[in-house]
Amino acid sequence: MNAPRVLEVRPLTREGFARFGDVIETDASRSFAINDGTAMRFNDLAKIDVLMQDGRAALSVFRGQPVRFPLQMSEVERHPLGSQAFMPMGVIPFLIVVAADGPDGRPGEPCAFMSNGRQGVNYGRGVWHHPLLSLGTVSDFLVVDRAGPGENCDVAALPGRYLIESIAL
Repeated sequence: MNAPRVLEVRPLTREGFARFGDVIETDASRSFAINDGTAMRFNDLAKIDVLMQDGRAALSVFRGQPVRFPLQMSEVERHPLGSQAFMPMGVIPFLIVVAADGPDGRPGEPCAFMSNGRQGVNYGRGVWHHPLLSLGTVSDFLVVDRAGPGENCDVAALPGRYLIESIAL
């Protein structure tokens, strides 16, 4: 059996993540004052896509258990009927692993990103991704995704085994 390939973890940036969805962050985002100047609104930070097949937006909290390293990965999931946004509830760094479609529509080579703790992600509809990867401690995330009829979760094997050896927090 072949040894797993080691994934390099890169910082999460809008440019680096653009083909997979949106980075949700207030840094460098347009904002404007509301409520007589007592608050700032950072508007429309992600393209929420949930209406396919009579879907509707669902707001949930996911509580992630911290992962252990070395972390070996062999499969990912996708949601063909809607996007899925994760925003940490607090300053909580987390790990993001995504994969573009391979030539056969199955997952291709994965890549890994590290949130700075103030960033969330919105996976575009149909984007292959690893389930939530919390780091260091039990962590809560606000999640916006699709509720409604239809099968909305596909799970598939990656084209090999992959390993993230460790993360410096």
